[in-house]
Amino acid sequence: MNQPPGAADLDRTGPQADTSNDNPDSNDTPDSNGPPDETPEETPVEAHEPTEITYSEQFYPARPRQLRPRARLRPQGRPTADERTGEPVGTNPDYVAWLRRESMLQDARQLSVQLTGQGSMWQNPFARPNPKSAVSAAPVWFTAYPISLITAPGQSFLGTLADPALWTAFAQIGIRAVHTGPVKRAGGVRGWEPTPSVDGHFDRVSTDIDAAFGTEEEFRRMCQVAADHDGTIIDDIVPGHTGKGPDFRLAEMNVEDYPGIYHMVQIEPGDWHLLPEVTPGRDSANLDAEAEEKLERAGYIIGRLQRVIFHSPGIKDTNWSATREVVGPDGVTRRWVYLHYFKEGQPSINWLDPTFAGMRLVIGDALHSLGDLGSGALRLDANGFLGVEKSAEGLPAWSEGHPLSEAANQLIASMVRKMGGFTFQELNLTVDDIKITSEAGADLSYDFVNRPAYHHALATQDTEFLRLTLNISLESGVAAGSLVHALQNHDELTYELVHFGTLHQDDLFPYHGVEVTGGQLAEHVRGELVEALTAPNAPYNAIFTTNGIASTTASVIAACLGHTSLADLAKEDVQEIKRAHLLLAMFNALQPGVFSLSGWDLCGLLTLDRELVAELLATGDTRWIHRAAYDLMDYQPEARASSSGMPKGQTLYGSLPAQLADPESFASQLGHVLRVREETGIATADQIEVPSVPNAAMLVMIHQGTTVGELQATVLNFSPAPMSASVTSEHFEPGWTARDELTGRDIGVVDDMRALAVDLRGHDGLFLVFRNPSVADGTEAGADDDQV
Repeated sequence: MNQPPGAADLDRTGPQADTSNDNPDSNDTPDSNGPPDETPEETPVEAHEPTEITYSEQFYPARPRQLRPRARLRPQGRPTADERTGEPVGTNPDYVAWLRRESMLQDARQLSVQLTGQGSMWQNPFARPNPKSAVSAAPVWFTAYPISLITAPGQSFLGTLADPALWTAFAQIGIRAVHTGPVKRAGGVRGWEPTPSVDGHFDRVSTDIDAAFGTEEEFRRMCQVAADHDGTIIDDIVPGHTGKGPDFRLAEMNVEDYPGIYHMVQIEPGDWHLLPEVTPGRDSANLDAEAEEKLERAGYIIGRLQRVIFHSPGIKDTNWSATREVVGPDGVTRRWVYLHYFKEGQPSINWLDPTFAGMRLVIGDALHSLGDLGSGALRLDANGFLGVEKSAEGLPAWSEGHPLSEAANQLIASMVRKMGGFTFQELNLTVDDIKITSEAGADLSYDFVNRPAYHHALATQDTEFLRLTLNISLESGVAAGSLVHALQNHDELTYELVHFGTLHQDDLFPYHGVEVTGGQLAEHVRGELVEALTAPNAPYNAIFTTNGIASTTASVIAACLGHTSLADLAKEDVQEIKRAHLLLAMFNALQPGVFSLSGWDLCGLLTLDRELVAELLATGDTRWIHRAAYDLMDYQPEARASSSGMPKGQTLYGSLPAQLADPESFASQLGHVLRVREETGIATADQIEVPSVPNAAMLVMIHQGTTVGELQATVLNFSPAPMSASVTSEHFEPGWTARDELTGRDIGVVDDMRALAVDLRGHDGLFLVFRNPSVADGTEAGADDDQV
């Protein structure tokens, strides 16, 4: 995609709104946002059809001018020598002024006024999600994980992702977008000093890029290099919570509207006896169930929620914590109780406070990523927990599936679409909830429903559960083209099976000739996955709490092939793993929607020896074994770890330059699959049927192509043994011919029973395009009108 006028060539310094009075305590000079320019001439805006979003024009035709919250040379959360005066307490106006300047809400104020009243904000449709436009703009994603990427010598994570040679390799494979993961500063602030992240940079405290990952200029250069290679960058926002940064510290001090950002309640001094003591060195203490109930009865909080995420007795008993005593600028000492769905250091944002401060903060962060940095899309992280409401007495508060979450997601996604971008959400939801959110909210959703199912098909050589999940999605109106179909990411191979284990746990489903409840089915599938993929059969993988299995795609395949150890894999074993890996890639890529993969997939990484990450595993998080460091471009062949200290893992496939020089390599063969995907338009086709099959290991997905009347079929063999079988569909017509676009071979003709005979190698697939010979040779096309 070529950047349109107003995107890459935006004037980064003006004209800007005058925000000098927004912050009376700011020490920024009046021209810190750049000198004002002369008023530019009116630029004609290209006409738009009101129902189409033209993401393909490098996000949209009339992009708002680039935004700058202020001079971006802040010292990574630490004050300058001139700013650091006095004690870091609420009664020190210099400290409060510094916190305000560092806060995300202050950035949001200065960013938003630059767009208010601008015609560019009305050039793009925004009300409804548009998954096909989003998929057209970014059909194949590389999902990065900052601490696992071995960088080019002397380069940061972002600097490495801005390497034109890397993007040339991506383009050869067919990768059109990079999802960076969260790279803005996270963690918190204690006094004058920043504190580290408690949740992998998902506890954001600033719009600044964290110096550990690079600079804002490197981020912008990465966006430009991506655009030069017909690609885009996907950033993150976290609408559910922040870290304990400047915004939270100002909220504790009761400064202006900062308390309105959070679900926090001031406790009267007469009721402080209801609160837990905060031990020295800490800034808060979690409420136990008794304190939670007493504060609810006292009318302060809404009490217990539907579940306690990350529950740990004595550490996190409830979703509420109490602050220490905090003195505000008015000299008043206060204590608060605040909500945190996740960890204590992640206070939850209040989306329905009268100040709407939380909403403004999140929208400002999104505007910064899109308008200042140049991202084309955003992931909405933890966006299912944006509404909470008191329920009837004795029942837990309504905290999941709340209409406020839907409304908030629609607001965020609409603003992003107004800015010409798109959004996706990564929530493990029921199919019903995915359907609801697809109608208003994010443009795309992560496919958590079929992901464990395709692993189960590989492990059992039986696609029945996978066909069930695909058909549930199809019958529920959740289009495959609205989903992100992924291989490995930084998280575990999830097997929560939320659809079956929660909302539909008592519903009956057909499985292997009998009817079982959703709860029974979820338990059965989890049991088979654990048995096949973990110890004793595969001790190199590990269970991760109740969520899933810590593993790489290659280590999952090794387990499915019966390898009890990864230490003695022969060349033939690697070839078998590669073939099965390509099969899983075909399942995800040869259907409508986004196809996403990671560096662990591209290089064929195995899990790490536990001794190499023993300190990290001591926390109980087994996922560290599948986050090994990898070197995509052979930047540092001798490196034994990434610059962040993650040990380098064992790779089965090698670096991208070596693979792309070998036509039989994983990356080269994947590139061929993705070229077929591009040429046939499968990414924006419509899935219309997942038929029954004559062989348990076979999977068939039928798609209506983008060309009128064109039918496509993805046919896969989840067994290592070859098979001969027939593909039957109600959509086939006798006499149609079928061609495998992967090999260029003519496969055969559909018979009178609407069936097509096919031969499949083990762990292989076909991508069939059907044609009507009578139309192709002009017989029907040339018939008289009264004969048609």
